[in-house]
Amino acid sequence: MKRFIKNFINGILTIVPIILVIYVIYKTFMFLDGILGNLLKPYFKDDYIPGIGLLTTIVLITALGWMSTQFIAGSIIKIIDRLLEKIPIVKTVYSVIKDTVGSFLGDKKSFSKVVLVTLPGTEIKSMGFITTENLDSFYSPLKDHAAVYIPQTFQVAGFTFLIPKEQVEVIDIPPEEAMKFILSGGMTSANSRKTASETGGRNRASLED
Repeated sequence: MKRFIKNFINGILTIVPIILVIYVIYKTFMFLDGILGNLLKPYFKDDYIPGIGLLTTIVLITALGWMSTQFIAGSIIKIIDRLLEKIPIVKTVYSVIKDTVGSFLGDKKSFSKVVLVTLPGTEIKSMGFITTENLDSFYSPLKDHAAVYIPQTFQVAGFTFLIPKEQVEVIDIPPEEAMKFILSGGMTSANSRKTASETGGRNRASLED
């Protein structure tokens, strides 16, 4: 019975992650494929092949990206951009989406610096990511502060703290590894990668670098 239970647990540890990954990939694929796929299916009917909608979406986004660099199309897109930024309520939603997408894919990516912050009055440290270093334009008294996002374990939600820059310790860890470590409650990454203290990689890098 003990051997049976052990093999059963080993099976769960082996199969469940694979099944979940396949499920997430499948649902993501179906969602992306359905963005334009639902519009194309009536035209293709029985000849529709899963993936055509996703391929069409990629081609369309690429084409729009190229058009945005051209004078006429780029001017039209800029006019639409300015219009959306002036409409009440819409401008708030639009700016949040635009800034969020730009933080991950733009030239100045957020979440690129992993940091440690010490909880006030304790020696407890929490790991997070710098999202904004220049808060002067937002509120001038915060010019010496940085916005640090602290994710919560086992979920995407988190907290944003405005912390004095001298109290923020930048550590030499890839953002992907740090995110896995935080979301898993420290169960992953800790054993697969040497810590910065063991390799001498931890340093107090300047926030302005």
